[in-house]
Amino acid sequence: MGKTSTRLLKRQRRKVSIRKHLSGTTERPRLTVFRTTKHIYAQIVDDQTGATLAAASTQSKAYKGKGNTGNSDAATKVGTLIAKAGKKAGVEKVVFDRNGYLFHGRVKALADAAREGGLDF
Repeated sequence: MGKTSTRLLKRQRRKVSIRKHLSGTTERPRLTVFRTTKHIYAQIVDDQTGATLAAASTQSKAYKGKGNTGNSDAATKVGTLIAKAGKKAGVEKVVFDRNGYLFHGRVKALADAAREGGLDF
């Protein structure tokens, strides 16, 4: 097994462990984060209905052309975008799902920007 596959397996184990205790409801949907080396993605998901209520990423039309896509500044902009999209969808409160990533760097920048944008978690 290579270093990458071991890292991925560890993150998947953490993700499963977190998701045992974390679920989005209609009143409080789940804000989930996914990151790659080049991009960062965020979705607000209602797990009871299985519907994605809002989404934002560095690849979305609202972000295109706003600079680098793989750094904390990009994550901050995506956090602001997801907060706006969530407000538009009528979402005020969310449960934050870090998806097995450490709450540090880009994940923390996205979460802080979403909080400043008006999401409560």
